[in-house]
Amino acid sequence: MQAQATPSAGQVALGNTEQTAVQPLSAERLSALIGPQSVLPLLLVAAAFVAITVVAILWATGPTYQVLYSNLSDADGGAIIAELDRRAVPYEFGAGGQTIMVPSEMVHSLRLQLAEQGLPKGGKVGFELLDNQAFGVSQFAEQVNFQRGLEGELARSVESLGPVSAARVHLAMAKPSVFVQQRVPSKASVVLNLFPGRTLSEGQVNAIIHMISSSVADLAAENVSVVDQRGELLSQPDTALAGLDGTQLKYTQKMEQSYQERVDNILAPLLGENNFRVQVSADVDFSAVEETSEAYAPNPEPGRAAVRSSQSSANFTGDEAVARGIPGALSNTAPNWAPSPIEQTTAEDDAAVAGEQLGNQTSLQRDSVFNFELDRNIRHVRHQMGGLRRLSVAVVVNNRPGVDDEGNPTSEAVPDEELQQITRLVQQAVGYSEQRGDRIEVINSPFTEVQPELIEPTPWWQQTFFINTATAAARYLLAAVLVLFAYRRLVKPVLRKFSSPPAPDRATTMAALSGDPAALAALGLDSAGDGGGSVGFKRVDKSASYQEQLDELRRIGRDDPRMIAMILRGWMKEDA
Repeated sequence: MQAQATPSAGQVALGNTEQTAVQPLSAERLSALIGPQSVLPLLLVAAAFVAITVVAILWATGPTYQVLYSNLSDADGGAIIAELDRRAVPYEFGAGGQTIMVPSEMVHSLRLQLAEQGLPKGGKVGFELLDNQAFGVSQFAEQVNFQRGLEGELARSVESLGPVSAARVHLAMAKPSVFVQQRVPSKASVVLNLFPGRTLSEGQVNAIIHMISSSVADLAAENVSVVDQRGELLSQPDTALAGLDGTQLKYTQKMEQSYQERVDNILAPLLGENNFRVQVSADVDFSAVEETSEAYAPNPEPGRAAVRSSQSSANFTGDEAVARGIPGALSNTAPNWAPSPIEQTTAEDDAAVAGEQLGNQTSLQRDSVFNFELDRNIRHVRHQMGGLRRLSVAVVVNNRPGVDDEGNPTSEAVPDEELQQITRLVQQAVGYSEQRGDRIEVINSPFTEVQPELIEPTPWWQQTFFINTATAAARYLLAAVLVLFAYRRLVKPVLRKFSSPPAPDRATTMAALSGDPAALAALGLDSAGDGGGSVGFKRVDKSASYQEQLDELRRIGRDDPRMIAMILRGWMKEDA
């Protein structure tokens, strides 16, 4: 007959013929599994110790991460992370997700590889924006994309300059119109973010302005504004240097430096390298002058004076006929008028006409003027800019070292004769011109000794190599400390528990106190007082007083506390 029963809590039915009851995990069963002779605690502690050791070793030998890129836009950061995932390169985030860090040994190679693919783009788009335009895009959208691409390309060009960290370019394109008065020219503004401690010279600012004005149609250089990250307008020249550009200032400084080097080269062998100081100030004329002169030859002697102008006047009045015409036979011949074939004139008519003509020729006046040019010389001269107008040179000579009567070091003034010689040498070196108004001053004065500021070398504990080495050593040391701590706190107590002898029960302990040889042998003692290195055990006489027994137990606890601890542990185990 088969026994059948309905499964209940704590029971599991197996087949139709047999049932097995599953008892719940009680405290008794748990204490039986984790008993004094069970190896389960030892296995758990060993597994935990191995896990801690492996984690510590992996952490100590793990890669050191360095910054690959920082302050990235969301688009650039996503593109770089996608590329790192494709290359299976581990990375971490820092600075709130704005910094990407990779293993230190891969930083430089990854930067070069990502730069080859155009990453990061810096949030700027160039003319590649026009590569993927949709079909049928409007003219306005196409113009906007072209302007954005042009701004991006100009910003990239400006960022290629050394002092510029980042740049933005804004363009206001020209608006064409058929009416001249309604035409609006192009304008541009540039915002520069410079590296810390770097500045742009006036020449570099002008180069940026001319580059942008040359890249945009109908954009004049005066319509380009350049601003830095501090809000300073770099394209406006300094009012104190109005009229002087960077080239003129550099030319003046170069000229002054050239004169100063001449004086240094001639005085250094005579006075010593650090025994004089020279300053040169050059007044350079940058005005553009064009001169035209007209010089006439000087007047000659009165008897040989040249005629500048001659004027003659002839006046004739009278009844007689005046000779006229060109001299010659033909002019002296009376005119012979041929008769008209239609109207024939008589001799009387011809005589009347001739008489009337000659009668009107009773007065004659002739005026003539002759002008002669004098010798003159016209000269047109265009003076070259950058001529030296005036030169001023100041030289200070240090006192000479000497020794006084007692042998102490002192300084002596330079004699006046030597100062005059130095003055003449300086005049010859700089090309002194009195007509030009040059001035050269040489004086003698003791120099104040200025201790040079010594740049202390970086301490060895602040050097990069030591910091990296110390960091790596600290990682290994911390890992070793962690493993040692786990061993002392987890493994060693378990091993001590398994290696220590079992605690004696209360009966054995009481028998040992009564002097039973078998009990003393079980506790590792003997009646002679030599038991496994323990102190001698003196039998306690039951007839002794309470105070004597208490003193004997105190002596045993003082001489062999291990035995007392073993006894107490056995009692506690029995009570539990």
